[in-house]
Amino acid sequence: MALLVLGIVLFLGIHLTRIVAPGFRDAMIAKLGEQRWKGLYALASLAALVVLVYGYANAPIIDLYYPPVWTAHLTLTLMLLAMIVLVASLIPAGHIAAKTKHPMVLSVKIWAFAHLLANGDLRSVLLFGSFLAWGVVVRISLKRRERAGELKPRPFVSARYDLLAIVIGVIVWGLFIARLHALLIGVPPIVM
Repeated sequence: MALLVLGIVLFLGIHLTRIVAPGFRDAMIAKLGEQRWKGLYALASLAALVVLVYGYANAPIIDLYYPPVWTAHLTLTLMLLAMIVLVASLIPAGHIAAKTKHPMVLSVKIWAFAHLLANGDLRSVLLFGSFLAWGVVVRISLKRRERAGELKPRPFVSARYDLLAIVIGVIVWGLFIARLHALLIGVPPIVM
């Protein structure tokens, strides 16, 4: 369990740098250059993710609560929304990206909440609860930066990107249900 907690602290800590140490990123870019900073940041994130995944996979399963069966269906539905919003964050802005303002953060929050509904063991509560809390903190920070004029929302480009986000999101969601979740995570999302 300690390795899981370490992985969570490292991964989310790296992704909270701008909030907890606002000048650190700019200082590192000035010192190393933007490309080297991005490379180091990506490498540190990947290393922390490996620790997190290994820690999660090897943590004991200690049940805290037993979710009702129907929450699995709600989780699947929420994950469809999470996938669509995630795709919307990666392509030019349609209405989905423009209205949600920070679709990547929203996608993580939906993903975490959905998984808290379906998983009642301690390791899952630690992992998904931490990511949900991270999403809330980051969203508050982004809202403050917008009000201060430090951050501009993505401008709307075209509604056709909404259609693209929906189509790709549904396809990715279907692939995760059919094969990818079991292949990557080791647990099928639908047990027959």
